[in-house]
This record gives sequence, structure tokens and C-alpha cells, in this order.
Amino acid sequence: MIAIFAIIVFTAFLCFFFPLNIIKREKKEEKSPKYNTQMKKLWQIAQTAMKERKPFRAEKALLTILKFDEKNAAAYNRLGILYAKGKKYDEAVECFEIAQSLDNNPASIHNVGLIYLETGAYEKAEMAFLQAIELEGDVPSRYIALAKAEEKLGMPKKAVDALENAYELDPKVSTLRDILAIYEESGDTEAATATSARIEVQITKDNLAKKRRSTNKTTRKMMNTKTVKPKTAKMVTKTKTSSRGVPRIVKPHVGRKRI
Repeated sequence: MIAIFAIIVFTAFLCFFFPLNIIKREKKEEKSPKYNTQMKKLWQIAQTAMKERKPFRAEKALLTILKFDEKNAAAYNRLGILYAKGKKYDEAVECFEIAQSLDNNPASIHNVGLIYLETGAYEKAEMAFLQAIELEGDVPSRYIALAKAEEKLGMPKKAVDALENAYELDPKVSTLRDILAIYEESGDTEAATATSARIEVQITKDNLAKKRRSTNKTTRKMMNTKTVKPKTAKMVTKTKTSSRGVPRIVKPHVGRKRI
């Protein structure tokens, strides 16, 4: 009986007091305004340095961020991009993999795939792109990258299928031209001819859409011009200069009685 009572007391402690201790601990771990300001400043330094092509400064800022926040997936992603641009592929892959482990982000997996594609690890690149597509299948660039990996692996049909998926999501002439290049390289004359016809149709559609946007823009501009009301005499004030050269405001004579 005493044992049962002890278990009940212990359970009550876990249910009521232990969560309160966790909440108190979490409140203590909340970041101070000064910390948030410093982190924001470091992010700005990193972004500016990357835009200005100052890799060492950007790397230093990102590593400082990770020193204070070792689970910052975004910082690992940016650092991976920085290393990839500097052709430090091993470090880039490591950063992207850490970022993906912290946050199951398809962008991190896609970036790893791009590194594998660059270094000739085409099978790994294919797997990475397929995994990214499984998580986020509505991004055309994922399929275009997959097509490059499939083409390198000597699978033109799969490459065309990937490009067709990209074209379905975002119909671009450039994607059709990539498909045409594969057909021409493989010697499929019939498919190449059909793709060339599709390119002409898409160019016509793009030109019509561009012309329509231009017409709509001109129409809106004309409508906005017509809706502008002219200023009345009562709303206008004139500025005259006195004999001393000091400007003075003179009200309009509308409605003024003559003596």
C-alpha cells in the first residue's frame, strides 16, 4: 500500500512539477535582445560579404554564428554554398549534410546533389535529386538537375522524362532546347523534329504573352492618366517675390471682392 502511494506521489511530481521546471529552464535559455541584435548584425555581414565576393569575411561571420548557435541550419547552408563556390567540395558536402540533419530541407539535399554532379559522383547526385523531388516536387530546377545527372549516367530517356516534368511546371523554351539536344545527340530524328516544332509554338506563345502584357501595361497607364483630376484655381497658390527678394505666398483672386 505504501509502495502504491509512493508511485502515485512520484507520478504527480512528474506530471505537475517536472514540466514547470522545464518551462523555467526554457525561459532562462531565451535569447537576450543584445544576442539577437548581434546575430542579426552577423547575418548582415555574411550576406553583404557574399554579395561583394569577400569569402573570408563571409566565412568568419558564418562560423561566428555557428559558434553561438551550433544548430543553425541556415548558417550551415550558406557556409556550404560559400565552400562550393570556392571549390571546397568536401567541406561543402559536410555543411549541407549537417544542415539537412538539422532541418529536413529539400534545398540542402539539392545542394548536395549539385556538389556530387560537379565532382562526377553522378549516382549520388541522382539519389540526392530524387530525394529532394520526393520532399518538394513542384520546383522545376530539381528536375532539370536530375536530367543532367541522368544524362551523365547514360540514360537519355530518363533525362527527357525529367525535363518534361520541368517543362510541365514551367513551360520554357530553354527546357525544350535541352530536350532537343538530347534527341539530336541520340540520333532520334523524328523526336528532334517534333521538339523543334514545339519550340516554335512556345516562342509564338511567349511573344503573344509579352505583347499582351505590354498592351495591358499601356492601357493601365492611360487609365491612370485619365483619372487624375486637374487642380482648380482654389487649390493653387502662387509664389511671388517681394522687392526685398523674400518669397511671399499670394492667395488666388478667385472669390475676392474688389473695393
